[in-house]
Amino acid sequence: QVQLVESGGGLVQTGGSLRLSCAASGTFFYFYTMGWYRQAPGKQRELVATITKSSSTNYADSVKGRFSISRDNAKNTVYLQMNSLKPEDAAVYYCNAQNQFHDYWGQGTQVTVSS
Repeated sequence: QVQLVESGGGLVQTGGSLRLSCAASGTFFYFYTMGWYRQAPGKQRELVATITKSSSTNYADSVKGRFSISRDNAKNTVYLQMNSLKPEDAAVYYCNAQNQFHDYWGQGTQVTVSS
């Protein structure tokens, strides 16, 4: 069992930055592909970025060059550095841990971007 707790969301102005963190409890964090997803009101949840156990990354086109995902396996934590934020980035951001057997989600953290 893995529990995920996100933090770091909040209110930021357009062009600003935020750093989200996701702390994972449980064992075998290293073996999970970690990801960040987001869901805006009235929209489906969408992929933002993922990072594999070997630190291979993947980004949605809408955030490439602005967001950066990283992981610290010693701290069981994954991060999402978000720069040059736009109003359309506003959403609830969810942390995800996935392997071939399991798929875990955090409770989400709100990101609000004021124009």
